[in-house]
Amino acid sequence: MIALEKDRLKFDAIILGAGAAGLMCAAIAGVRGKKILLIEHANEPGKKILISGGGRCNFTNLSTPAECYISKNPHFAKSALQRYTPQDFIALVDQHRIAWHEKTLGQLFCDGPAKQIVEMLLNECNRGDFELSLGESISDVTHAENTFQVKFGNRTATTHALVIATGGPSIPKMGASSFAYNLARKFHLKVVEPRPALVPLTLGQDEALFRSLSGVSTEIIARCSNAEFREAALFTHKGLSGPSILQISSYWDPGEAVSINFLPNFSPGWFLKMKENQPRAGLKSAMSKILPTRLAETLADKLVQAEVAECELANLKDQTLQTIEHKLANWVFMPNGTEGFAKAEVTKGGISTTELSSKTMESKNISGLYIIGEAVDVTGWLGGYNFQWAWSSGWAAGQAL
Repeated sequence: MIALEKDRLKFDAIILGAGAAGLMCAAIAGVRGKKILLIEHANEPGKKILISGGGRCNFTNLSTPAECYISKNPHFAKSALQRYTPQDFIALVDQHRIAWHEKTLGQLFCDGPAKQIVEMLLNECNRGDFELSLGESISDVTHAENTFQVKFGNRTATTHALVIATGGPSIPKMGASSFAYNLARKFHLKVVEPRPALVPLTLGQDEALFRSLSGVSTEIIARCSNAEFREAALFTHKGLSGPSILQISSYWDPGEAVSINFLPNFSPGWFLKMKENQPRAGLKSAMSKILPTRLAETLADKLVQAEVAECELANLKDQTLQTIEHKLANWVFMPNGTEGFAKAEVTKGGISTTELSSKTMESKNISGLYIIGEAVDVTGWLGGYNFQWAWSSGWAAGQAL
């Protein structure tokens, strides 16, 4: 890596943010012969990459259709995703001999530490004319006469192409902020209201009984706003988490209910069959055969009176069992909020896609201004989708610089 020199402060492109999208963009543009300056206010690049996937980096998913992304314009992400695919990134990973494996639902993880992905991207960057500034905050960005001027630390750099890749405000302890949105507004670009996404949901006092279930996990189907996800849910002391809840949180709006099916593996009528086959089984005992014991007992206590919960199935009416079964398959929670940006894996919303070219990620109104990654109003599902958007949008801008 070349040290930044005071007398070399004119660049073909300046990229703000050395996260996944910024590193990818720098690598692609640098290999194309562009002189690149990458500015990162943190003391190391790729900090979110390093903590992702439990330190193993869920770097992409085998399939990333546009339907797995949320945006005011659901078609915007198609161009970049189709032109730089998961298979393209897998090929790069393989080229650098990074071992990986597939987990559930097409999710790909490194066998070793996530730092391998950061090192791979930096190695790609260093193939070109690339300079990296770490630990220096950006104090000002201006634009005049087709030239961008960026002040960072005690230095100033200029360029005809500026890339905003500073992400959104999710996980502020990692240094995340609303810098991208503030800069976009300075350039009179529209911003779709940013909100926490892939985030645990909180429950109010009326659901306080479930706090006793903190740590209990079970597979469910979560539904909200015409979306549904079948994965594990985790009860917490604040509410609900786990993959299915994180997924549905991206579709949830305040005031909406979340419906949960605690019986994803059972078809209607299973309770009556159990009554027929095991008539002497108690209600709680029967529910404990298909749900974690603590959860089964808590749900039973909420569904029926205490004496009924202890009854044998043979002594319960078929209609009672059908009603219980229906409620277990359509349990309604009313979240009172989320755990906010502090616990959100990504940000929903961001700089409006109406401002950008879907092919190049360049601003339609300001020549030379590009916006990529999480800063854009494109939010992927849990499971490698957001990293693939970072790679694809970074590649698109890197090809256009």
